[in-house]
Amino acid sequence: MWFLFLLSWVATFVQVCLVTLALAAGLYYLAELVEEYTVFAGKCIRWLHVGTAVIYVGLILFEDLPYSMTLVGLFSVFVYSFMLNTFPFIELTSPSFIASTLLVIVNHYLAFSFFSEVWHPFSEVLAYFTLCLWLVPFAFFVSLSAGENVLPTTNRPEPGKDDVVTSYFSRKSKRKGLLAGFNYMKDSLLPQRTKAF
Repeated sequence: MWFLFLLSWVATFVQVCLVTLALAAGLYYLAELVEEYTVFAGKCIRWLHVGTAVIYVGLILFEDLPYSMTLVGLFSVFVYSFMLNTFPFIELTSPSFIASTLLVIVNHYLAFSFFSEVWHPFSEVLAYFTLCLWLVPFAFFVSLSAGENVLPTTNRPEPGKDDVVTSYFSRKSKRKGLLAGFNYMKDSLLPQRTKAF
C-alpha cells in the first residue's frame, strides 16, 4: 500500500513538471505571435476588453454578486483600456499601468473574500476568475515585450545619438520582457547543437 502511495506522489510531481513545461511553451508561442502581429494582438485585446465588460454587465443584471465586486471589476476594465492607447508600448511606470496593477490586486481580494464566504461550484468560481480577472491582464502580460520589435515613429533622437534609428538599434540589445526571459532561459539551460564539418 505504501509503494502505490509513493508512486502517486512521484506521478504528481511529473505531471506538475509537464504542465509547467506546456505552459512555458504556450507562453513562448503566444509571445512570438504577439511580437509578430502587434496590430492584430491589439485588436484581440480590445475585443477581450469589450467581452469582459459585457460579462460584468451580465453579472450585474443576472447574478446576485456584490455590487462592490462587479463595479470595481467593470471600472478596472475601463482603466485597462488606457493602456491600449499606447499599445504595443506599455510603460511600467505609467499611471495607467500602476492603477491597473493595483486594481488586479483589489479585484482578487474582493473575489477571494466573496467566494470564501458564499459557496459556489468550483466551475463557476474558475469561470469568474478566468474570464473576469485573468484574461485581460494576462493578455497584457504576454504582450509586454511586443513593443521592443516595433520601429520608432518619432523624430526625437536621444542625447549623444545620431538619429532615431541609431538610438533604436543601440537599445535593442537590452531587451526586457517575457520573450526575452524565455530566450535567455533557452540559451542558458538547453544544450546547444553544433554542426560537425
